[in-house]
Amino acid sequence: MFTGIIEEVGTLERLAGGEIAIRAAKVLEDVALGDSIAVNGICLTVTHFDAAHFTADVMPETVRRTSLAELRHGSRVNLERALTLQSRLGGHIVSGHIDGVGTIAAMQEEGNAILLTVRASVDILRYIVEKGSVALDGISLTVARAGAAEFTVSLIPHTREITNLREKRIGSRLNIETDILGKYVEKLFPGGRAPGDAAPRSAGGLTLGFLREQGF
Repeated sequence: MFTGIIEEVGTLERLAGGEIAIRAAKVLEDVALGDSIAVNGICLTVTHFDAAHFTADVMPETVRRTSLAELRHGSRVNLERALTLQSRLGGHIVSGHIDGVGTIAAMQEEGNAILLTVRASVDILRYIVEKGSVALDGISLTVARAGAAEFTVSLIPHTREITNLREKRIGSRLNIETDILGKYVEKLFPGGRAPGDAAPRSAGGLTLGFLREQGF
């Protein structure tokens, strides 16, 4: 589990044979084999490390669901260690399980901020709500606007400076993880649909009547 608050930007050294190697510093300070580190929002398990690098195994499913295949030697990647019980939850609950990939459609300056508009599939946009949370390349961000084919977030200068977003341009692709709470709520309600379901569910789960009875 992560918060979406990026700790450092690392450098990709190798991605081949089902393994990824990344040069890093801060996230290695207390690392141990088996630890989880989010790489551009993707939860990966440390299989080897030294003073300046760590490696992790990458499954074919992970490559299919994310933008990993587009990375090259020297690509800059956002890194975050897993949440501890002593950590401040400065962002939102991020699982590190990517829902899909979106494309930057526009970047517009607004005062000291930049409005970043991302085009995404309907399966992702169904979970995007205005003023809700979304993780882009592992960065916890607040949705400023939600549309039928895209959504917009507002970036403060600090976020751009300490993440790989400063290198992104129109057409760049980003890993997207939507708020997991919305997915659970949808599945629990009758007629709701969980990711991967072929059709809406017809029975079971919470009902509005039950919630009213309980005072909600």
